[in-house]
Amino acid sequence: MQCNPYLGFDGACREAFEFYARVLGGTIQMMMTNGESPAAAQLPKEAHGRIMHARLTFDGQTLMGADAPPGHFSKPAGFCVALHVDSTDRARKIFDALSENGQVQMPFQPTFWAKGFGMAIDRFGTPWIVNGEEIPLS
Repeated sequence: MQCNPYLGFDGACREAFEFYARVLGGTIQMMMTNGESPAAAQLPKEAHGRIMHARLTFDGQTLMGADAPPGHFSKPAGFCVALHVDSTDRARKIFDALSENGQVQMPFQPTFWAKGFGMAIDRFGTPWIVNGEEIPLS
């Protein structure tokens, strides 16, 4: 069994997933618009360019998402996508990229559990936690 984040967007799924692929060093495995789907004839024309489903893989992980139907988007609340990165330098680079043009909630800095930790909401509205090089707790 796997548990994978599934992110919702209001028309920015393609841009977000292309950005995440660059930042995380991943590959978009699948991206289908509503207009390309078997359900296209049942969907309004204005929704055809929206992403019905996207799947990105990176470092053995999977991130999925889609654009909500027009008028049905809800802002993310009550969760964060958490990344645990073996290298503090790589974690900082990822955090800096994700937080660019977004909102930093906690700057990337050392904590008692990690050599680097930061929290941000990216420019697409997705909340992220980035941990770099955990410190063994005794």
